[in-house]
Amino acid sequence: MQKIPSVDLQLFLSENASHKEQFVNQIGAAFSTIGFVALKGHFLSDALVEKLYKEVKNFFNLPQEVKAKYEIDGLGGQRGYTSFGKESAKEKKEGDLKEFWHFGQYVDEQEQISEILQKVLIPNVIVEELPEFNTVGKEVYQQLEKTAKYVLRALAIYLDLNEFYFDEFIHNGNSILRPIHYPPIQTEPKGAVRAAAHGDINLITLLMGAQGKGLQVQNLQGNWIDAIAQPDELMINVGDMLARLTNNKLKSTIHQVVNPPKELWGTSRYSMPFFMHPVPTMDLKCLTNCVSEENPKQFEDITAGEFLTERLKELGLIK
Repeated sequence: MQKIPSVDLQLFLSENASHKEQFVNQIGAAFSTIGFVALKGHFLSDALVEKLYKEVKNFFNLPQEVKAKYEIDGLGGQRGYTSFGKESAKEKKEGDLKEFWHFGQYVDEQEQISEILQKVLIPNVIVEELPEFNTVGKEVYQQLEKTAKYVLRALAIYLDLNEFYFDEFIHNGNSILRPIHYPPIQTEPKGAVRAAAHGDINLITLLMGAQGKGLQVQNLQGNWIDAIAQPDELMINVGDMLARLTNNKLKSTIHQVVNPPKELWGTSRYSMPFFMHPVPTMDLKCLTNCVSEENPKQFEDITAGEFLTERLKELGLIK
């Protein structure tokens, strides 16, 4: 496969059963092979996307000493600001050439949540200098979470589960919206790229900002192919949690963000991944209908919370 397949969520949302089935088969086939799709028909409006880019650029253009006050010790980078070069890919010594922000879950004030959730659903950090930043971030977060919910419903059907199987696990899940700024490259990077080759930790990732070259996906033959979305599309991929749950029926594909050609070093790049996480108590034990003689169980039993902690330690974000 040399190109990322394109699918339309409106097929799944329609009242037409054959259209819904078509979407389920398309996204299931793509996630069983390349692990990526470009998705149109989502819930983000062009106006909302434009607002987010404006606010994100305003934040990253703030003086470094202002941004630094939002990098809060003890949060493992789960909320607020993470400065340039601090995160590195698994088994990679060099820090990625990026800085980023984390918006986390918004829990309804009227809702009672467990002690376990209270520990992981840390309040969001408010940027005092930009009154619209957090408002726009919350709206985008919730529209991406809504989009992800329907994608997971389609995948549940593809996996011969109840359509609403994932709903209880993603409600108040520990999902993250991460606006990323890849600053202009000033000097020849020594082994560092904007985002080194990695697989995502979570269930699925929804990516805004994959309209230009940079994001690359490793196909089953081991070749790197460009993943470029149209202006109205989100790039969506399988994360390691979903790969474990499905015993690798759905593929968490290695991907990277490469440095641009030297003539474009002076330009910034922005991208906005939304990492859909379940509640930490979700059991990632391989689904029984994904285990067979032909495909024996490949992963040890683990919960989502345990797996996330394990991976954050590997990334150097917590000790």
